[in-house]
Amino acid sequence: MNLEFGIFDHLDRNDLPLREYYEQRLKVIEAFDRTGFYAYHVAEHHFTPLGMAASPGIFLASVAQRTTTLRFGPLVYILPFYHPLRLAEEVCMLDQLSGGRLELGIGRGISPVEAGYYGESVDFQESRQTFAETWQIMKDSFSKKRVTVQGQYRQANDVPIELETLQKPHPPLWMGVSSLENAEQAARAKMNFVAIQRPSDMRARVERYKETARQNGGLDPKIKMGMNVFIVVGDTDAEAQRLADRAYKVWHHSFHYLYHLHGRSPVRGERADNFPDVVQRELGIAGSPQTVLDVLSRRMEESGSNYLMCQLVFGDMTLAEALHSIGLFARKVMPELKAQVGARVMA
Repeated sequence: MNLEFGIFDHLDRNDLPLREYYEQRLKVIEAFDRTGFYAYHVAEHHFTPLGMAASPGIFLASVAQRTTTLRFGPLVYILPFYHPLRLAEEVCMLDQLSGGRLELGIGRGISPVEAGYYGESVDFQESRQTFAETWQIMKDSFSKKRVTVQGQYRQANDVPIELETLQKPHPPLWMGVSSLENAEQAARAKMNFVAIQRPSDMRARVERYKETARQNGGLDPKIKMGMNVFIVVGDTDAEAQRLADRAYKVWHHSFHYLYHLHGRSPVRGERADNFPDVVQRELGIAGSPQTVLDVLSRRMEESGSNYLMCQLVFGDMTLAEALHSIGLFARKVMPELKAQVGARVMA
Protein backbone atom coordinates (compact mmCIF):
# COMPACT_ATOMS: atom_id res chain seq x y z
CA MET A 1 0.00 0.00 0.00
CA ASN A 2 1.36 3.39 -1.01
CA LEU A 3 0.47 5.77 1.80
CA GLU A 4 -0.22 9.42 0.91
CA PHE A 5 -0.89 12.39 3.17
CA GLY A 6 -3.58 15.00 2.69
CA ILE A 7 -4.89 18.00 4.59
CA PHE A 8 -8.45 18.73 5.65
CA ASP A 9 -9.25 22.32 6.60
CA HIS A 10 -12.49 23.85 7.80
CA LEU A 11 -10.90 27.28 7.49
CA ASP A 12 -12.50 28.00 10.86
CA ARG A 13 -12.34 31.54 12.20
CA ASN A 14 -9.89 32.96 14.72
CA ASP A 15 -9.49 36.53 16.01
CA LEU A 16 -7.44 37.87 13.09
CA PRO A 17 -8.93 40.39 10.66
CA LEU A 18 -10.12 38.42 7.66
CA ARG A 19 -7.58 39.79 5.20
CA GLU A 20 -4.73 38.79 7.52
CA TYR A 21 -6.42 35.49 8.28
CA TYR A 22 -6.57 34.51 4.62
CA GLU A 23 -2.96 35.55 4.01
CA GLN A 24 -1.69 33.50 6.95
CA ARG A 25 -3.66 30.44 5.87
CA LEU A 26 -2.21 30.72 2.38
CA LYS A 27 1.27 30.77 3.93
CA VAL A 28 0.39 27.57 5.78
CA ILE A 29 -0.78 26.01 2.51
CA GLU A 30 2.51 27.01 0.89
CA ALA A 31 4.18 24.97 3.65
CA PHE A 32 2.01 21.98 2.75
CA ASP A 33 3.18 22.38 -0.84
CA ARG A 34 6.86 22.52 0.17
CA THR A 35 6.74 19.54 2.52
CA GLY A 36 5.25 16.88 0.27
CA PHE A 37 1.57 16.63 1.12
CA TYR A 38 -0.52 15.15 -1.68
CA ALA A 39 -3.58 17.38 -1.51
CA TYR A 40 -5.35 20.12 0.41
CA HIS A 41 -9.10 19.69 0.93
CA VAL A 42 -11.27 22.57 2.16
CA ALA A 43 -14.78 22.38 3.61
CA GLU A 44 -17.70 24.51 2.43
CA HIS A 45 -19.85 26.09 5.15
CA HIS A 46 -22.01 29.19 5.33
CA PHE A 47 -23.00 31.77 7.95
CA THR A 48 -20.83 30.19 10.62
CA PRO A 49 -17.32 30.69 12.05
CA LEU A 50 -16.69 27.06 11.16
CA GLY A 51 -15.96 27.94 7.55
CA MET A 52 -14.41 31.07 6.05
CA ALA A 53 -14.26 29.49 2.56
CA ALA A 54 -17.93 30.09 1.87
CA SER A 55 -16.97 30.21 -1.82
CA PRO A 56 -14.38 27.42 -2.03
CA GLY A 57 -13.57 28.16 -5.66
CA ILE A 58 -12.44 31.71 -4.93
CA PHE A 59 -10.14 30.58 -2.15
CA LEU A 60 -8.82 27.66 -4.18
CA ALA A 61 -7.99 29.98 -7.09
CA SER A 62 -5.56 31.69 -4.70
CA VAL A 63 -4.23 28.29 -3.62
CA ALA A 64 -3.59 27.45 -7.29
CA GLN A 65 -1.43 30.54 -7.65
CA ARG A 66 0.51 30.07 -4.41
CA THR A 67 1.44 26.39 -4.89
CA THR A 68 3.17 24.32 -7.57
CA THR A 69 2.65 20.59 -6.91
CA LEU A 70 0.02 20.40 -4.17
CA ARG A 71 -3.32 19.12 -5.41
CA PHE A 72 -6.41 20.71 -3.91
CA GLY A 73 -10.17 20.82 -3.95
CA PRO A 74 -13.43 21.25 -2.06
CA LEU A 75 -14.58 18.61 0.36
CA VAL A 76 -17.23 19.12 -0.64
CA TYR A 77 -19.00 21.45 -3.02
CA ILE A 78 -22.60 21.41 -1.72
CA LEU A 79 -24.28 20.76 -5.05
CA PRO A 80 -27.86 21.76 -4.11
CA PHE A 81 -26.55 25.29 -3.41
CA TYR A 82 -25.31 25.78 -7.01
CA HIS A 83 -26.56 26.14 -10.53
CA PRO A 84 -24.90 23.14 -12.20
CA LEU A 85 -23.76 24.93 -15.35
CA ARG A 86 -22.22 27.76 -13.33
CA LEU A 87 -20.37 25.37 -11.04
CA ALA A 88 -19.17 23.22 -13.95
CA GLU A 89 -17.59 26.29 -15.53
CA GLU A 90 -15.86 27.12 -12.24
CA VAL A 91 -14.49 23.58 -12.01
CA CYS A 92 -13.12 23.82 -15.53
CA MET A 93 -11.40 27.12 -14.79
CA LEU A 94 -9.82 25.87 -11.55
CA ASP A 95 -8.55 22.71 -13.21
CA GLN A 96 -7.04 24.66 -16.10
CA LEU A 97 -5.54 27.43 -13.93
CA SER A 98 -3.86 24.86 -11.67
CA GLY A 99 -2.44 22.73 -14.46
CA GLY A 100 -4.77 19.84 -13.66
CA ARG A 101 -4.37 19.73 -9.87
CA LEU A 102 -8.04 19.87 -8.88
CA GLU A 103 -9.62 17.16 -6.73
CA LEU A 104 -13.41 17.43 -6.95
CA GLY A 105 -15.39 16.68 -3.82
CA ILE A 106 -19.18 16.70 -4.21
CA GLY A 107 -22.03 16.13 -1.78
CA ARG A 108 -25.48 17.17 -0.59
CA GLY A 109 -24.29 19.04 2.50
CA ILE A 110 -24.75 18.06 6.12
CA SER A 111 -26.22 21.16 7.79
CA PRO A 112 -30.00 21.63 7.56
CA VAL A 113 -29.56 25.06 9.15
CA GLU A 114 -27.29 26.25 6.33
CA ALA A 115 -29.63 24.75 3.74
CA GLY A 116 -32.56 26.55 5.32
CA TYR A 117 -30.78 29.90 5.11
CA TYR A 118 -30.30 29.29 1.39
CA GLY A 119 -33.95 28.40 0.96
CA GLU A 120 -33.05 24.84 0.03
CA SER A 121 -35.17 21.91 1.10
CA VAL A 122 -33.98 19.91 4.09
CA ASP A 123 -36.05 16.95 2.95
CA PHE A 124 -33.69 14.01 2.37
CA GLN A 125 -35.35 12.70 -0.79
CA GLU A 126 -35.60 16.14 -2.40
CA SER A 127 -31.99 17.08 -1.65
CA ARG A 128 -30.82 13.71 -2.95
CA GLN A 129 -32.70 14.26 -6.21
CA THR A 130 -31.39 17.83 -6.51
CA PHE A 131 -27.86 16.55 -5.99
CA ALA A 132 -28.29 13.82 -8.64
CA GLU A 133 -29.70 16.21 -11.24
CA THR A 134 -27.03 18.84 -10.55
CA TRP A 135 -24.26 16.30 -10.94
CA GLN A 136 -25.79 14.85 -14.12
CA ILE A 137 -25.74 18.25 -15.79
CA MET A 138 -22.19 18.93 -14.60
CA LYS A 139 -20.95 15.53 -15.73
CA ASP A 140 -22.54 15.96 -19.17
CA SER A 141 -20.95 19.39 -19.52
CA PHE A 142 -17.51 17.85 -18.95
CA SER A 143 -17.94 15.40 -21.83
CA LYS A 144 -20.38 16.94 -24.33
CA LYS A 145 -20.49 20.01 -26.57
CA ARG A 146 -24.20 20.57 -25.95
CA VAL A 147 -26.12 19.64 -22.81
CA THR A 148 -29.79 18.88 -22.37
CA VAL A 149 -31.13 17.52 -19.09
CA GLN A 150 -34.72 17.95 -17.97
CA GLY A 151 -34.89 17.16 -14.29
CA GLN A 152 -37.49 17.94 -11.67
CA TYR A 153 -35.30 20.54 -9.95
CA ARG A 154 -32.49 21.28 -12.42
CA GLN A 155 -32.68 21.75 -16.17
CA ALA A 156 -30.38 22.47 -19.10
CA ASN A 157 -31.84 23.03 -22.56
CA ASP A 158 -29.43 22.55 -25.46
CA VAL A 159 -26.68 24.54 -23.75
CA PRO A 160 -23.48 25.02 -25.79
CA ILE A 161 -20.32 24.20 -23.83
CA GLU A 162 -17.06 26.11 -24.31
CA LEU A 163 -15.01 25.42 -21.17
CA GLU A 164 -13.43 22.04 -20.46
CA THR A 165 -11.41 20.43 -17.71
CA LEU A 166 -7.73 19.65 -18.21
CA GLN A 167 -8.12 16.27 -16.51
CA LYS A 168 -10.33 13.87 -18.46
CA PRO A 169 -13.14 13.07 -18.23
CA HIS A 170 -13.12 15.30 -15.13
CA PRO A 171 -11.00 15.79 -11.99
CA PRO A 172 -10.83 12.88 -9.52
CA LEU A 173 -14.01 12.66 -7.43
CA TRP A 174 -14.30 12.60 -3.64
CA MET A 175 -17.10 12.05 -1.19
CA GLY A 176 -17.44 11.99 2.58
CA VAL A 177 -18.46 8.59 3.93
CA SER A 178 -20.27 8.04 7.20
CA SER A 179 -22.01 4.67 6.74
CA LEU A 180 -21.23 1.35 5.09
CA GLU A 181 -23.91 2.18 2.52
CA ASN A 182 -22.03 5.40 1.70
CA ALA A 183 -18.88 3.34 1.16
CA GLU A 184 -20.76 1.19 -1.35
CA GLN A 185 -22.03 4.28 -3.16
CA ALA A 186 -18.51 5.69 -3.40
CA ALA A 187 -17.18 2.41 -4.77
CA ARG A 188 -19.89 2.10 -7.43
CA ALA A 189 -19.15 5.68 -8.53
CA LYS A 190 -15.38 5.01 -8.45
CA MET A 191 -14.91 7.93 -6.05
CA ASN A 192 -12.15 8.49 -3.51
CA PHE A 193 -13.52 8.84 -0.01
CA VAL A 194 -12.73 10.16 3.43
CA ALA A 195 -14.33 9.24 6.74
CA ILE A 196 -14.18 10.58 10.29
CA GLN A 197 -14.15 7.24 12.07
CA ARG A 198 -12.11 5.39 14.64
CA PRO A 199 -9.72 2.90 12.97
CA SER A 200 -11.83 -0.21 13.52
CA ASP A 201 -14.88 1.47 11.98
CA MET A 202 -12.73 2.83 9.18
CA ARG A 203 -11.55 -0.72 8.43
CA ALA A 204 -15.17 -1.83 7.94
CA ARG A 205 -15.73 0.96 5.40
CA VAL A 206 -12.48 0.21 3.58
CA GLU A 207 -13.36 -3.48 3.30
CA ARG A 208 -16.90 -2.71 2.14
CA TYR A 209 -15.53 -0.30 -0.48
CA LYS A 210 -13.05 -2.88 -1.77
CA GLU A 211 -15.67 -5.62 -1.90
CA THR A 212 -18.12 -3.42 -3.81
CA ALA A 213 -15.39 -2.20 -6.19
CA ARG A 214 -14.42 -5.80 -7.01
CA GLN A 215 -18.05 -6.51 -7.85
CA ASN A 216 -18.16 -3.49 -10.15
CA GLY A 217 -15.17 -3.86 -12.42
CA GLY A 218 -12.29 -3.97 -9.95
CA LEU A 219 -10.50 -1.68 -7.52
CA ASP A 220 -8.58 1.18 -9.12
CA PRO A 221 -5.12 1.20 -7.47
CA LYS A 222 -5.16 5.02 -7.55
CA ILE A 223 -8.24 5.23 -5.34
CA LYS A 224 -7.64 6.87 -1.99
CA MET A 225 -9.50 5.73 1.11
CA GLY A 226 -8.85 8.43 3.68
CA MET A 227 -9.15 8.58 7.45
CA ASN A 228 -9.42 12.07 8.96
CA VAL A 229 -7.40 12.74 12.13
CA PHE A 230 -6.70 15.84 14.24
CA ILE A 231 -2.90 16.02 14.63
CA VAL A 232 -0.72 18.37 16.66
CA VAL A 233 3.04 17.80 16.94
CA GLY A 234 5.31 19.53 19.44
CA ASP A 235 8.85 19.20 20.74
CA THR A 236 7.37 17.36 23.74
CA ASP A 237 4.11 15.60 24.49
CA ALA A 238 3.17 18.28 27.02
CA GLU A 239 3.80 21.14 24.57
CA ALA A 240 1.69 19.53 21.85
CA GLN A 241 -1.13 18.66 24.24
CA ARG A 242 -1.33 22.22 25.58
CA LEU A 243 -1.61 23.63 22.07
CA ALA A 244 -4.16 21.02 21.00
CA ASP A 245 -6.31 21.59 24.09
CA ARG A 246 -6.37 25.35 23.59
CA ALA A 247 -6.95 25.38 19.83
CA TYR A 248 -9.51 22.58 19.87
CA LYS A 249 -11.80 24.46 22.27
CA VAL A 250 -12.00 27.32 19.76
CA TRP A 251 -12.68 24.91 16.89
CA HIS A 252 -15.32 23.11 18.97
CA HIS A 253 -17.19 26.35 19.58
CA SER A 254 -17.16 27.15 15.85
CA PHE A 255 -18.29 23.64 14.92
CA HIS A 256 -21.36 23.82 17.16
CA TYR A 257 -22.11 27.54 16.83
CA LEU A 258 -24.85 27.47 14.21
CA TYR A 259 -26.56 24.40 15.61
CA HIS A 260 -26.61 25.76 19.15
CA LEU A 261 -27.86 29.11 17.84
CA HIS A 262 -30.93 27.19 16.71
CA GLY A 263 -31.20 25.10 19.88
CA ARG A 264 -30.22 21.82 18.29
CA SER A 265 -27.29 19.43 17.97
CA PRO A 266 -25.24 18.56 14.88
CA VAL A 267 -26.78 15.94 12.61
CA ARG A 268 -24.30 13.29 13.75
CA GLY A 269 -24.28 14.34 17.38
CA GLU A 270 -22.18 16.54 19.63
CA ARG A 271 -18.42 16.34 19.18
CA ALA A 272 -16.11 15.73 22.13
CA ASP A 273 -15.66 19.06 23.94
CA ASN A 274 -11.99 18.55 24.88
CA PHE A 275 -8.97 17.18 23.07
CA PRO A 276 -8.16 14.32 25.50
CA ASP A 277 -11.59 12.89 24.66
CA VAL A 278 -10.80 13.25 20.95
CA VAL A 279 -7.66 11.20 21.57
CA GLN A 280 -9.62 8.67 23.63
CA ARG A 281 -12.09 8.26 20.77
CA GLU A 282 -9.12 7.67 18.41
CA LEU A 283 -9.99 10.67 16.26
CA GLY A 284 -6.91 12.73 17.08
CA ILE A 285 -3.41 12.72 18.54
CA ALA A 286 -1.12 15.34 20.10
CA GLY A 287 2.44 14.65 21.12
CA SER A 288 6.09 14.59 20.24
CA PRO A 289 7.06 13.26 16.80
CA GLN A 290 7.76 9.79 18.25
CA THR A 291 4.46 9.67 20.13
CA VAL A 292 2.51 10.76 17.06
CA LEU A 293 4.38 8.26 14.87
CA ASP A 294 3.73 5.36 17.24
CA VAL A 295 0.02 6.10 17.54
CA LEU A 296 -0.58 6.74 13.85
CA SER A 297 1.36 3.64 12.85
CA ARG A 298 -1.00 1.48 14.90
CA ARG A 299 -4.09 3.29 13.74
CA MET A 300 -3.22 3.18 10.05
CA GLU A 301 -2.51 -0.53 10.24
CA GLU A 302 -5.84 -1.16 11.96
CA SER A 303 -7.82 1.05 9.58
CA GLY A 304 -6.49 -0.31 6.30
CA SER A 305 -6.50 3.23 4.90
CA ASN A 306 -4.04 4.34 2.24
CA TYR A 307 -4.63 8.07 2.77
CA LEU A 308 -4.12 9.94 6.03
CA MET A 309 -6.12 13.15 5.95
CA CYS A 310 -4.57 15.38 8.59
CA GLN A 311 -6.39 18.22 10.32
CA LEU A 312 -3.24 20.09 11.32
CA VAL A 313 -4.50 23.68 11.57
CA PHE A 314 -7.60 24.63 13.54
CA GLY A 315 -8.92 26.96 16.19
CA ASP A 316 -6.69 29.79 17.35
CA MET A 317 -3.34 28.33 16.32
CA THR A 318 -0.92 31.10 15.42
CA LEU A 319 1.02 30.99 12.17
CA ALA A 320 4.22 30.17 14.05
CA GLU A 321 2.55 27.37 16.03
CA ALA A 322 1.00 25.85 12.93
CA LEU A 323 4.23 25.97 10.92
CA HIS A 324 6.21 24.41 13.77
CA SER A 325 3.76 21.51 14.12
CA ILE A 326 3.59 20.99 10.35
CA GLY A 327 7.38 21.05 10.06
CA LEU A 328 7.85 18.42 12.77
CA PHE A 329 5.18 16.22 11.22
CA ALA A 330 6.63 16.52 7.72
CA ARG A 331 10.25 15.90 8.76
CA LYS A 332 9.92 13.35 11.54
CA VAL A 333 6.59 11.57 11.13
CA MET A 334 5.64 11.39 7.45
CA PRO A 335 8.77 9.66 6.10
CA GLU A 336 8.87 7.10 8.91
CA LEU A 337 5.16 6.38 8.75
CA LYS A 338 5.28 5.94 4.98
CA ALA A 339 8.25 3.56 5.31
CA GLN A 340 6.55 1.53 8.04
CA VAL A 341 3.37 1.11 6.04
CA GLY A 342 5.37 0.09 2.96
CA ALA A 343 7.40 -2.41 4.98
CA ARG A 344 4.25 -4.06 6.32
CA VAL A 345 2.87 -4.43 2.79
CA MET A 346 6.12 -6.03 1.59
CA ALA A 347 6.34 -8.40 4.58
